[in-house]
Amino acid sequence: MQTDSPAAPKEWRGRFYEDFAVGDVFRSRFGRTVTQTDNIWFTCLTMNTNPMHFSEPFAARTRFAKPLVNSAFTLALVTGLTVPDTSENAAANLSWTDIKLPKPVFEGDTLWAESEILEVRESGSNPSVGIVSMRCRGINQRSEVVIEYKRTFMVYRRGAPEVADGFPHSNDEWTV
Repeated sequence: MQTDSPAAPKEWRGRFYEDFAVGDVFRSRFGRTVTQTDNIWFTCLTMNTNPMHFSEPFAARTRFAKPLVNSAFTLALVTGLTVPDTSENAAANLSWTDIKLPKPVFEGDTLWAESEILEVRESGSNPSVGIVSMRCRGINQRSEVVIEYKRTFMVYRRGAPEVADGFPHSNDEWTV
């Protein structure tokens, strides 16, 4: 059996600044189904009082006929889906720009994320990090793009002291 995928690493510590190149494309390993609880809790936590997100009778009178998922939740979820591939070793997010929401997201939709690296540059002020810019999009189970945006973040270099292995290694012998 032939495969185009490399073997999984024995230890995964995420990508570091040195691992990015312009044009790299990453696709989330998993999709995530949005639930009614996700939508209502996020809407309540952020004090968004638009009934479009939590009132079925109100939403039924709109052109969508059912509650819309809070768009800030969509942004947060798709960003989270990109983290294992891109910013697990980020020091800080610097910007989200050009956010577009071409299709609505509804409870029960499953979203995946796709990211493309647009720019990689040295930090002028911190030798432990570099700056990575990418464009991202969320795609639902119907292959519709539901969100697109650009994100820039600061990511640690492989040898930065902040990302030293923090696993609590034990000298104790195994007992099983």
